[in-house]
Amino acid sequence: MATAPYNYSYIFKYIIIGDMGVGKSCLLHQFTEKKFMADCPHTIGVEFGTRIIEVSGQKIKLQIWDTAGQERFRAVTRSYYRGAAGALMVYDITRRSTYNHLSSWLTDARNLTNPNTVIILIGNKADLEAQRDVTYEEAKQFAEENGLLFLEASAKTGENVEDAFLEAAKKIYQNIQDGSLDLNAAESGVQHKPSAPQGGRLTSDPQPPREGCGC
Repeated sequence: MATAPYNYSYIFKYIIIGDMGVGKSCLLHQFTEKKFMADCPHTIGVEFGTRIIEVSGQKIKLQIWDTAGQERFRAVTRSYYRGAAGALMVYDITRRSTYNHLSSWLTDARNLTNPNTVIILIGNKADLEAQRDVTYEEAKQFAEENGLLFLEASAKTGENVEDAFLEAAKKIYQNIQDGSLDLNAAESGVQHKPSAPQGGRLTSDPQPPREGCGC
């Protein structure tokens, strides 16, 4: 197993952030398992998922850290922002309070990630159009004003879930190609062509920050 060649060229680290109950874990599960979890438990601390995708003919492994939305976990989850190449910032289109809190989440993301981290705003639960409390237009304007990618999606139906993760990856890959993302920087959130493990060095499996979280 240890000597098997890797079947991807890059590893991108992602984080998913946003208020509790907006569907962060459900989005991750829909993306990695192509299933909807109807009774998605609230995340305690941080959860993790992976999937290999393809961008411009390159196989890319996404390592995705799903962070808890509850305030009492913020001290733990903030440590996972460092070294993220991409961030999915999620709100619930049926709960305006989750949209109103985006500025706080964005401040954390800007302060704790590197300047080239790609942030995509996701309006989840797009299948609940009748209960919509946040318009597409105002969220799109917020994204444009803050230099964010933007999509509405539904973890339940799968609508735009794939695109959310792929669009961020395309932008990260573009930043690598044009030289704006320095792969040698420790905080880039990208590893290029990992070699087979030698002497116990990590390649494919991430080491979570030591913050006392038992997840």
